[in-house]
Parts: sequence; structure tokens; C-alpha cells
Amino acid sequence: MHSDPIADLLTRIRNGAQAHLVTVDIPHSKIKVEIVKILEAEGYITGHEISTETKFPTIRVTLRYDNKRKSLINHIARVSKPGLRVYKPVSDLKPIRSGLSTRIVSTSAGLMTDREARKRNIGGEVICEVY
Repeated sequence: MHSDPIADLLTRIRNGAQAHLVTVDIPHSKIKVEIVKILEAEGYITGHEISTETKFPTIRVTLRYDNKRKSLINHIARVSKPGLRVYKPVSDLKPIRSGLSTRIVSTSAGLMTDREARKRNIGGEVICEVY
């Protein structure tokens, strides 16, 4: 059993990208599907599909690489952890890395990127950071 399933998701994606795998299988949960959808919308992964072939459903994530076979994900890390939650008001959700980095934020309106949270003028818990 994993004490932090979101960290497990991010680690599987990071390890798969470093090993140049085409796809990575991740145990299914609703929040993981939402995170994967955001990563797909931001262009970090090619796609995903939910497989219910086995007893426990899985999410199959298709990783994305450039034409030199280098992963588009250079850094993917958990920010808010179970032992130390990180909440930011909208005033602290400033762009980082000149706007090239994406933070996934859990808000009262659901999961979204930091850009979307600034546009809607709401803060929340910073789940992870990707660039």
C-alpha cells in the first residue's frame, strides 16, 4: 500500500520518461485521472486510457518525446505532501520559470493549472510542479 498515491503517479511517470518507455501503467483513482488529463492538456504526455481488463483498473499513460527522443518532462515533483501541505493564495501563485513551468493546484473548483487558478482568482493546495 502506498501512503501517497499522487507521489507514486509522479514517480512512475518520471521513471518511465527516464527509461524512455512508450507507456506507463498506474493504478486508477479519480484524482490521478484528473492530474493525467491536465498533463495531457498541457502537452507533457501524448494521451491516456483507462484499462479495466484486470480486477483493479489502471491508467495507461502514453509519454511524449521530442524528435531526438528526449522526454518533454524535465522535472516533475510533488510539492504538497501528506506530512506538509502547501496552500497558496492566488497572490502567491505567480508564474515560475518565466511561465514555462506548470503547477497543478487543487482548488474549491477542482484541479487546475496555476494559470487557470490565477485567471479565476482562486488559490488552493499546490499538488505538483512540472517543467
